[in-house]
This record gives sequence, structure tokens and C-alpha cells, in this order.
Amino acid sequence: MRKFEFEIEMKVRDYECDLQGVVNNSNYQHYMEHARHEFLETTGTSFSALHDQGIDVMVSRVDISYKHPLRGSDRFVVKVAHEREGVKLVFFEDIYKLPEQTLCAKGRIEAICLQNGKLTRGELFDTIFIDKVKKNPR
Repeated sequence: MRKFEFEIEMKVRDYECDLQGVVNNSNYQHYMEHARHEFLETTGTSFSALHDQGIDVMVSRVDISYKHPLRGSDRFVVKVAHEREGVKLVFFEDIYKLPEQTLCAKGRIEAICLQNGKLTRGELFDTIFIDKVKKNPR
């Protein structure tokens, strides 16, 4: 069982649903992105502040498994964990419908870091997430 380090509660907006009344698959990725941005802010920085310093953290791969649909007005929580894999920072993000904690989606998002347009070895991740980043030697 993965230990999540951050979570944020949200609510489905009606315009995020398709004709079947369920959340369109692309919106799960939006929910996960919002959770990552909020999580980063808990470290005292933001993606825009990093960009202003010539540092861009970019998603390089997204893998989402859909388990149970969310519908309009549902409340849910996105839970975030992460670890280092070589030059990448991998985020594990699960979405659970509230209040029953039904697993709706599981995400694995890989991020890389560019500094002044050049790929780094990911040292910035260790600086930003000091005391938070777990390392996986892969």
C-alpha cells in the first residue's frame, strides 16, 4: 500500500461530464495536474516561479488507469506520492470518490527538469523536495 504525502479534495463540475453523465477521461488528468501544482506549493515554490528562474519541470509521460466513473457534483480526493527514478520524478496519483473512498483512477506521471533549455539530472527535485523525495535507483 502506497503512503500518500499530499491530498486535495475537489468537486466535479457539470461541464466536465460527457453525454453519458460521467467525467470525460481527459479531466482526470486535469485533476491530477492541479493536485501536483498544489503539492509543489507546499514546498514553498511554484512552477511559474521556477520558470522565472530558467527552470522548467515538464511532464514526459502520463499513464492513467480508469477504475470507476465520477459523475456531476461528486466530491473526490486526489492523493499524491512521488519518488525519484534516475533523472525523472515520478508522481503516483490516485483519485477516490467521497465519502466511500471508491478508487476512480490511478495515475503515474513522469516529470523531467530542464534548466535553461537543457535536460538536467534532476538535482532540482532533491532540492525542492528535500525530506520528501524517495529515491529508486532504476
